[in-house]
Amino acid sequence: MQRPEPLIRHLTGDDYSSLLALWQRAGLHSIRPEGRDSQAAIEQQLATEVQTILGLELDGVLIGTVVTTHDTRKGWINRLAIDPRYRNQGYGKLLVRAAEARLREQGMPLTAALIEHDNVASLRLFQSLGYSEIDEGIHYLTKRDSENV
Repeated sequence: MQRPEPLIRHLTGDDYSSLLALWQRAGLHSIRPEGRDSQAAIEQQLATEVQTILGLELDGVLIGTVVTTHDTRKGWINRLAIDPRYRNQGYGKLLVRAAEARLREQGMPLTAALIEHDNVASLRLFQSLGYSEIDEGIHYLTKRDSENV
């Protein structure tokens, strides 16, 4: 049986329910659907064009996503998520490469990713694509107005 051709496209607010369901299936634990990940918040973030959400579809079904953002000098890859049924088939690499291309289109010469300490699969994926740790002692700190941001 021939493998369907993957389609990568920019997601919009109309894709919200599929996006949220995929993030949940993929096990992302930092989802805040009552706050920063509500449909209204996602639509507002996308409207700035600083954030892009790319989706990977097979036969019209969303099986992977990645979020890109930038701060005008550095691009960030966030929330790479692949449906567990489709992992280890090269789809993560496709999405990272598409994210890099999007960030280059936006003039970002540097791309970075934050990977949680227990996400060995993502760390290996990014390393296989030429990413390197610059400092093992970097600590990711946040200050939040509420638990939903």
